[in-house]
Amino acid sequence: MQIEKSFIDGDRYMFDFSLIPTKKWGQVDTDQDAWFYGTWANPFELKIISYTEGDVCKIKCETEDEFREEFEKIKKHEADRGSRRPPRIDPGFNEELKQKFIEVCLEKFLHGYKL
Repeated sequence: MQIEKSFIDGDRYMFDFSLIPTKKWGQVDTDQDAWFYGTWANPFELKIISYTEGDVCKIKCETEDEFREEFEKIKKHEADRGSRRPPRIDPGFNEELKQKFIEVCLEKFLHGYKL
């Protein structure tokens, strides 16, 4: 796994407007989401990007197992901080993206998935 950390002067919308249009990234919705916080995931390249008040963390997983483990860490982090709901992936109306999240066995994190 590769982890790259950096700092940018901006807000989370920089990522929304640059990542989401590529059709390879889904937003990971959490209770924390705001202009200063966001997380996105790319199941094609097994990447996760998080933005928190200027701090950027880019994770590149080597395997689908590592990618799934990162989602379990996000889920645990949310639960530990008292989140009312688990994180959910929003693939938008992109069926190919949704199917790729299912292929890497993350369907339980998709919006609308019933346990």
